[in-house]
Amino acid sequence: MNVVYEDNHIIAINKACGDVVQGDKTGDETVIDKVKHFLKVKYKKPGNVYLGLPHRLDRPTSGLLILAKTSKVLPRLNKLFQTKDGMRKVYWAVVDKRPPKYTDTIEHYLRKDQEKNRSYAFNESKPGAKFASLTYRHVASIDRYHLLEVEIHTGRHHQIRVQLRQLHLHIKGDLKYGAARSNKDKGIHLHARKVEFIHPVRKTPLTIVADPPKDPVWDEFMNIFNAGKFSPVEV
Repeated sequence: MNVVYEDNHIIAINKACGDVVQGDKTGDETVIDKVKHFLKVKYKKPGNVYLGLPHRLDRPTSGLLILAKTSKVLPRLNKLFQTKDGMRKVYWAVVDKRPPKYTDTIEHYLRKDQEKNRSYAFNESKPGAKFASLTYRHVASIDRYHLLEVEIHTGRHHQIRVQLRQLHLHIKGDLKYGAARSNKDKGIHLHARKVEFIHPVRKTPLTIVADPPKDPVWDEFMNIFNAGKFSPVEV
């Protein structure tokens, strides 16, 4: 488990591909369980450890997961995540084609199919569909793949995955939304890279960044990033 930020109120981890945030039918150990154990050991807590979950990440997605360490801060974090301008959330997505534009804001209406655990996008409002908006920007390319910086303005089920699919862009490893093949670790190349918000207790600006997992494709893009060769403006 990789802790990238912690204070008395918040803990942020860099979730690995394949880790499940909350319990599911697999019965696998959850991120919540792991973080509770980490806090219990670190602070020698004799009783139960409180941990609140203001947002989620899909199991195959990696990156920043923000958790509340107190019941006081959880509703404040919930509000930040649910308010349009409360928190800036930036993802990195590796896709199989160049996007149609260098940068664009795309809007759809998404409807979730509970049984299939997938979402469908429509250009017009439909019964049961929710408005979804994101802005993407092409920041780098390598031989076979292209890296997009994606800022989400709404938090919908599988939003980035399904909205990029509408542009005929498929996230590496994401079979559910059209990728040609799966990744060896069953994850996908979608990474919660960065969050910016006003700390709910201290009332000061806070920026948290998490690097993507180690693998040849991510490593190549990180080399470009570290060399300062991302298209301006990078994150």
